[in-house]
Amino acid sequence: MPPSPSIRPQGAEPPIRDRGDACPGALRLHSAADGHLARVRLPAGDLTVRQAEALADAADRLGDGHLSLTSRGNAELRGLADGCGGRLAALLRDAGLLPSERHERVRNILASPLAGLDRHTPSDVRLWARELDGLLCASESATALSGRFLFVLDDGRGDVAALGGDVSLVAERGGAGSGGLSGAGCPAGAGGTALLRVGDDPAALRIAGPDAPRATLTAAEAFLTAAEASGSGAWRVRELPHRHGLTARAVAERLRAAGIGCAEVAGEVAAAVAGAREVTGTPDATGATYATEAPAPASVPYADSSAPGVIEGSDGARALSVLAPLGRLSVAQWRLLTAVAAEDGAGALRLTPWRGVVIPGLSADTAAPRLRELSAAGLITDPDSPWHRVGACTGRPGCAKSRTDVRADATAAVTAGTPVPGEPGPQPATLRRLPVYWSGCERRCGHPHGAWVDVLATAEGYRVSVVQPQSTPAPHPAPAAPSAAPCPATS
Repeated sequence: MPPSPSIRPQGAEPPIRDRGDACPGALRLHSAADGHLARVRLPAGDLTVRQAEALADAADRLGDGHLSLTSRGNAELRGLADGCGGRLAALLRDAGLLPSERHERVRNILASPLAGLDRHTPSDVRLWARELDGLLCASESATALSGRFLFVLDDGRGDVAALGGDVSLVAERGGAGSGGLSGAGCPAGAGGTALLRVGDDPAALRIAGPDAPRATLTAAEAFLTAAEASGSGAWRVRELPHRHGLTARAVAERLRAAGIGCAEVAGEVAAAVAGAREVTGTPDATGATYATEAPAPASVPYADSSAPGVIEGSDGARALSVLAPLGRLSVAQWRLLTAVAAEDGAGALRLTPWRGVVIPGLSADTAAPRLRELSAAGLITDPDSPWHRVGACTGRPGCAKSRTDVRADATAAVTAGTPVPGEPGPQPATLRRLPVYWSGCERRCGHPHGAWVDVLATAEGYRVSVVQPQSTPAPHPAPAAPSAAPCPATS
C-alpha cells in the first residue's frame, strides 16, 4: 500500500489498482504485530448504550482491554486472539452492529457530531445518515464499494466537509429553499436543501433535503460505473483516471434519470459549506445553473466540534465532548462514558473524527460534575490541554512497520511541554494552531486532513514538517525530543 501523506499532487496520474482494498472490518480481521485487529463501522459515529457495552465486552473478553477511535468516527479492537472471529461477530450481531454482513466494511459515513446539539444547527444530517445507512445495506451494487470509500454529511458548519469525502452532503443553513432554481429541477418545499459534491470537483448539486440520502447513494453508484469503465480498479473518486473522472454534471444526469431533482452550482462553494448565505445563480445555455458570486462567510457562532468541553443546547440541555489521549481508551474509561450516557444522558454516544466522544442529553446541573469525573479518569476535557490536537499512529509494538514506539515518544514529549520535537519552550503560534501527528513510518496511517505538523520517525530520529493541503510532506531534519532515542532502522 503506498504512503498516504496527503492528497495526490496535482497533475499526477492516479494509481492502478489490481486488487481490492485490504481495509479491516468487523468480520475481516487484520493480523498485526500485537494480535488481530477489528474495525467496527459506526455510521455517523452513533452508538446506543447497549452497543457501547457490547464493544466494551468485546475489548475486555477478546481483545487487549482498550478501544481505539479512528479518524472516521469508527472503533477498533486490537490484540484479538486467533479463532475469536466467530465470538466477536456474535457479540456485534446481538447488539445490532452488523445489520448487513455483506456491507459491514462500506458503512463509512461521517456526520457532524454536534448536529442538533448546540444552539444553531438542526439534526437533519443525523437523520440523513441513518437513512443513507439503510439504503446502503439494502443495495446490491453498494457491496462493490471499497472499504475506503467515504460519505460525509455536514450540518453546514463545515466541520467534516473538508475531511476527504468521496461523496459529501452539506446542509444549507436556515432550511434554504431552492434559491430561485426550481426551474432548473430543484424542488422547493419542506426539509430544506443540501449541496452534494463528489471528490474534489468544486461544482456542487443542490438537492432537496428529503432526496439527500437517495441522491448520495446514486452518486456512489455513478462512481462504481465510472471505475468499471476506467479499468483502473479505483477505490476512491480521486483515484479515477482524468479521462474517467466523476463530475457533478455527470452525477446530475444520473440523479435526473432516477427522478431526483437537482440544480448545478459551480464556483466558490467552500463558503457555503461553512454555512454562508445562499448561493444564487443563472442558467447557462445547457440549462445548468452556476453560481454568479461567491457566498459570504458565515456569521453564526457554531460550537467547535473538535474541542472538548460542555456544549449548550437551545433547549437547555447539555452535551459533553471529550477526547481520548492519542485516540485510545481503556475499557474502564469506555464503561464510565457509557455509564454517564445511561444514567444522566440520552442513552447514546457519538464518536467523532477527532477521536473523541460526545454524550448528549445531560441537564445543566449534571454536566459540569460529570465532566470533572471524566477528566479525573484521564480523558481530555479542556481545549487548552496540551493533549488537544496531538495524535499518533499505532507504532511499536502493535505495528511491525513502525520504526519506534511513537506513542511513548509522543507522551514523553507532551509531558515535557514540547509536542513538536526540536521546539523547546513555547511553541510557535502557527504550530500551536495545527494538529500534530506522530508517525512511525512514511505510511502515516490515520494522519489528519488539511494542514498539520508531520512528526515522522526515521532511522536518524524524528523529522518535522508542516503539511499543507495539496502538498506532500518534505520533512527537514529536526533534533529528536530529549526523551526519544534514535529510531531503529526498519527491518
